[in-house]
Amino acid sequence: EAALDAWMRAHVSGYAGPLTVRQFKGGQSNPTYELVTPSAAYVLRRKPPGVLLPSAHAVDREFQVISALAAQGFPVAKPQALCLDETVIGSIFYVMDKVEGRIFWDLKLPGLTPAERRAVYEAQTDTLARLHAFDPAAIGLG
Repeated sequence: EAALDAWMRAHVSGYAGPLTVRQFKGGQSNPTYELVTPSAAYVLRRKPPGVLLPSAHAVDREFQVISALAAQGFPVAKPQALCLDETVIGSIFYVMDKVEGRIFWDLKLPGLTPAERRAVYEAQTDTLARLHAFDPAAIGLG
């Protein structure tokens, strides 16, 4: 945590510790952590430890994609910084702002009314349509 704190002080604009680190449930195949300070909260995504296939767990590619989308005003968490130095925490990682919201683990959306489910599904469809309207090459993702 001390090495991460030092790295964040040098690379994340406005960062000020102390830092508390907590691993999130989920995160798919890349370990994901909540980073909390007295004035801000961030999310860290890292490659898992161990020997990996060269193209697997490409958190650097994730960072590139969310950075390009953020530059277009697309609703993604603000990317803060990418660390390619494996010596900091044992693997490459990136940090983005933490965005509060709801996480739906069950895509059937139990507990929501039909109207609420419809609104969620329509928002999802609208967001996917907006995403697919981008020309990847035009936004730096060719």
